[in-house]
Amino acid sequence: MSDVKRRGFFGGVLAALGLGQVSAQPAPQRMAAGRPAGFLPNYCRAQNYRSLKQSSHDVTGGNSDRWPIPAGKELEIFNQQGPGMVSHIWFTISAQSPLHLKELVLRMWWDGAAKPSVEVPIGDFFGLNLGDYVMYESDYLACSPGRSLNCYFAMPYQKSARMTVTNEGTRDVGSFYSNIDFLSVDSLPQDTLYFHAQYRQVTPHKSMKDAEGRTPVNPLGTHNHVYCETRGRGHLMGVTLGVVQNAEAWMGEGDDMIFVDDETKPLIIGTGSEDYFLGSWNFGGRDGAKQFGYGQYGAPLIQSPERVGGRYCCYRFHGDNPVTFTKYLKHTMEHGHGNDRADCYYSCCYWYQDKPATEIPALPPAKDRLPKVIPA
Repeated sequence: MSDVKRRGFFGGVLAALGLGQVSAQPAPQRMAAGRPAGFLPNYCRAQNYRSLKQSSHDVTGGNSDRWPIPAGKELEIFNQQGPGMVSHIWFTISAQSPLHLKELVLRMWWDGAAKPSVEVPIGDFFGLNLGDYVMYESDYLACSPGRSLNCYFAMPYQKSARMTVTNEGTRDVGSFYSNIDFLSVDSLPQDTLYFHAQYRQVTPHKSMKDAEGRTPVNPLGTHNHVYCETRGRGHLMGVTLGVVQNAEAWMGEGDDMIFVDDETKPLIIGTGSEDYFLGSWNFGGRDGAKQFGYGQYGAPLIQSPERVGGRYCCYRFHGDNPVTFTKYLKHTMEHGHGNDRADCYYSCCYWYQDKPATEIPALPPAKDRLPKVIPA
C-alpha cells in the first residue's frame, strides 16, 4: 500500500476516533482563486495522541533484537494499559519448522476480556492460509521480501490490550522479531468498536449431491463454508481464504451468502467464488490462471489450478462498504456450486464489534491445521 493510501486510511481512522485534530474544523470553503480553504492534509495538523512502540529489541543494548519461542511455549509480545490504538504490526520469524505459519497462534485480548478477540494461526491472520510465504500487498495485510508480515488494521481499546504468540509445534522458533506501533490517548469515543479475527477450517467439506449425482438447490446457504458467526453490533471488513483441491476441475462457483440480523436467510448473495474475490472466469482457467493482488482483493497464490492438489490463497476486503449488522452476522460461501465440491478450506474473517470478545470455535490441533490433499 502506498504512503498516500496509508495516510488516507489512518487519517480516516483517526478522524473517526476523534484523534486527528485538536479541535473540530468547519467544512472546507472555496476561496475566490479556486483554492480550498481546508487544503492542509491531516498529517500537517497538530495531533493529540502519543506515538509509541513495543518491540523485541534487546533490552541490554546489544543487537539480539528477537525472542525465542520454545516448542509448546507462549510468548507475550504486547501489553499496554490505558486507552489507545494499535496502528501497525510487523513480524518476521526464523523457525526450525517449515510449517511454522500454521503452528504459531496469534491471540489478542481487549479491555481485560476473559476470551480473545483474535485467535488465528499466524500465517492465516496475514493471508498466508496454506502455510507458504507469498509476496503481496493489500490495504490491510502484506508479506514483504525477507518474509516480513505486516498488518495495518486499526485496533482500538478503551482500557488495555494484550497479545501473545504460542508455538504449538514440536520444534523451537529461534528468532521471533516484532514491532508493534500504537497510539496512546486520553480517551476514545464510547462508540469505538473492537477488532476481531476468527479462524475456520473444514477439511474436507462434504459434497452435497443426491443419489443421481445432481447438485441440489441451495437458497438458504445450508452446508456453506462459514467464515464467521457472531452476535452484537458492528461491521464486516473481509476475509482471507486458502483452498486445497481434492478433485479435478474448477474449485469455485460458490456463491457468497451473508446473513445480517436474520439467522434464517442470507441478506446478501453473490454470483460465484471468483466473483466475490473480484476476479472472473476461473481466474484464467486451468492453463491460463494468473496470480493477482490489489488493495481490496486478490489471489496472490495459484498453484496447479483446477487439478488435484491445486492451491489457492485469496482475499477480499470491504473497506469501501463494510457490511453493517446490529445484532447478528454470519458470513458464508458455498464450496462449489450448491456446495457440490469436497475441497479443504482454511479461512480467516476480520470484523469490528461493540464487544471486546465473542465466541470463537476451538482451534484444531496444529497437526490438523496443516494443508493437505484428501482425495475422495
